[in-house]
Amino acid sequence: QVQLLESGGGLVQTGGSLSLSCAASPRTYSVFVMAWFRQAPGKEREFVAAITWMDGTTEYADSVKGRFTISGDQAKNTADLQMNSLKPEDTAVYYCAASPPISLGLRNNAKKYDYWGQGTQVTVSS
Repeated sequence: QVQLLESGGGLVQTGGSLSLSCAASPRTYSVFVMAWFRQAPGKEREFVAAITWMDGTTEYADSVKGRFTISGDQAKNTADLQMNSLKPEDTAVYYCAASPPISLGLRNNAKKYDYWGQGTQVTVSS
């Protein structure tokens, strides 16, 4: 069973930066897509960003484009999320997700992911 271990997160002021990291353990060849989702209180879980080893592409939610950057290491099965210019509306629990191959256009769908981390809190104060 693949486990996702998240680190990072915390409290930051508006305009600040935070970095999240996720590692799949044990290292496995079954992970082809890694992503970050987030869930704010009272809201549904939403897609943030994804990276795939299949074609090297990255995808972002419109709300974070230009501010967040996802990067990863296929050999290590890790995915990092660099978050800049943070806003109070970015406050949420951030979850790492991973999966075997997912078709283009479907990587923003949480139901397509097999593995999930426990989540890490990100709080942006105004």
